Amino acid sequence: MKTSRSTTKEERIQIVKDCIANGCNYGEMAIKHNVSYQQVYGWVQRYKELGESGLEDRRGKRKVDQEPRSEVEKLQIEIEKLKHQLYMTEMERDLLKKLNELEREELFRK
Repeated sequence: MKTSRSTTKEERIQIVKDCIANGCNYGEMAIKHNVSYQQVYGWVQRYKELGESGLEDRRGKRKVDQEPRSEVEKLQIEIEKLKHQLYMTEMERDLLKKLNELEREELFRK
């Protein structure tokens, strides 16, 4: 098994374009550029899905600081924000219901 090496975004773009031009022969490109088969395969798939921006190294960066790379990613972020907002609203509603219930019990006991 090959050990991976560090690559720049420009190298990844060149490897992907070279791979696509040669009929997506991942193994041949991996040997030629001294990277693993899995890396080449993953880069080509992300390139097909997101274009050149899909080959950026985004490790170690907080998601809130990142710009969406595609319309799909932008919509996924919006969905997650709305899910969180709904969750917080439901929690607040449940808390207020419980508080109202406890206040009624307290009034009944007096």
